[in-house]
Amino acid sequence: MRTPEHPGVHVRAPGKINLALRVGAREPSGYHPLATVFQAVSLSEDVVARPAEGLSLTVEGRGCDLVPVDGTNLALRAAELLRTVTGTTAGAALQVTKHVPVAGGMAGGSADAAAALLACDQLWGTGLDRRELVELGAELGADVPFALTGLTAVGAGHGDVLTSAMSRGTYHWVLALQDEGLSTPRVFAAFDDLLEDEPPAPEVDEGLLAALLAGDPHELARHLVNDLTDAAVDLMPALDDVLAASARAGALGTVLSGSGPTVAALALDAEHAASVAEVLRRAEVAAEVLVVTAPAPGARVLEPVRAPL
Repeated sequence: MRTPEHPGVHVRAPGKINLALRVGAREPSGYHPLATVFQAVSLSEDVVARPAEGLSLTVEGRGCDLVPVDGTNLALRAAELLRTVTGTTAGAALQVTKHVPVAGGMAGGSADAAAALLACDQLWGTGLDRRELVELGAELGADVPFALTGLTAVGAGHGDVLTSAMSRGTYHWVLALQDEGLSTPRVFAAFDDLLEDEPPAPEVDEGLLAALLAGDPHELARHLVNDLTDAAVDLMPALDDVLAASARAGALGTVLSGSGPTVAALALDAEHAASVAEVLRRAEVAAEVLVVTAPAPGARVLEPVRAPL
């Protein structure tokens, strides 16, 4: 009797926004020390891993035409790293469905990598625990560990040294997405060019953490900050219009996510978020406007994939 083929493993991993992103002076290595607060949002990436002889990748969904499907893809690199570390010779056909904008400052590629690590670990039975997967994720990129842990966390070092942050309640965000992405290296280079004095060592404002602990969106809005904002606006001046329109729309506060260009506007509740989103759509300052909630869980296995008929 023929054994049914394994239907595959479906993993979902969240995109993120940075509630705060403080950036220090460039180090000799070329990297910048960071102090950030990540919050995972309900806009997520889906990865399905199915048994195969080797490693392959297909991509569909938002911005799929901008995503490489060769060995530079972070999801493929994650699967290859897991194979190398565990010594397995198993293969996988990875199917990525994108919802997070490409090069939007929301770590969509990192979410793909996190999901691929977890999906392949489950598919191959390599048995790594979440801590071990997080350590592997850090080898792939600074944002990958957070995509595995999700919720809300403080990031230090280059953003990859995580400490969980206590957060009460649900936060409602309006995301203004752009047609074009921003290159993270270009934004950091622009940040360096705009500096007049060496910035202080980056640290997270305790007031922001207190606002999260209290579940107070009004207070949280007062502490939203991103040191890369001026650099991103310098490269994409239209972002000034997004920030201004968000304020006119009545958002409690607005922050650039990561290196941009996605702008996140904080709302009081679902009704307020819908209102802010509608004003932003009418202002025509974004290619797309979405409403999301946070915090969202980290990478997780969903219901078993149905076997093909």
